Amino acid sequence: MSARARIGLIDYGSGNLRSVAKALQAAGAEPEQVSSAPLPDGLDALVLPGVGSFGDSVFNLQERGLFRPIKEWLTSQKRFLGICLGYQLLFQTSEESPGVEGLGLFKGRVQRFRTGNLKVPQIGWNRLTWTKGAQERFPGLPVNPYVYFVHSYYPVPENRSIIAATAEYGDKFAAAAMADNLLATQFHPEKSQENGLAILRQFVSSIE
Repeated sequence: MSARARIGLIDYGSGNLRSVAKALQAAGAEPEQVSSAPLPDGLDALVLPGVGSFGDSVFNLQERGLFRPIKEWLTSQKRFLGICLGYQLLFQTSEESPGVEGLGLFKGRVQRFRTGNLKVPQIGWNRLTWTKGAQERFPGLPVNPYVYFVHSYYPVPENRSIIAATAEYGDKFAAAAMADNLLATQFHPEKSQENGLAILRQFVSSIE
């Protein structure tokens, strides 16, 4: 890219936006905080971060007038990065908040870990295995990287072809998803040191 990508960073009262913004800047983008509708004109991509509950986040996005504009952005296939809860919200429903509808871009549900003796939430470093499709789409991804997770829930996509990476915590789970316009991660790239920065660079470099 000749110019720094202008990225809208969605602020709906959930998550540490400062660390995400700093990581995006380090990856070569120019983040711009968006806390209410309408979305600014001229954005190259949107980033939806988040820490908290599925239901509260849907409510907060709706209260700020952002839920529908984000959904329209997604269906128009513009560039998008979802992080942690911002990944889960792309699906239809979550066990965490029965009766609450997510953005519904992907078919599938978000479920809680069923890990036996392992502690929930999963907090800490875990290893990713990229799919072949992700490696082809983003050839500069770090190989089998360790990245940082904090979560009790994870999506179960109906369409397994969207899975970009898996990790194991008791069971194997979908740790990231991708589409032509989109990358979404259950882990926190902004907390994953050099591996996370390398992943963000890949996303930023994919913006045309």
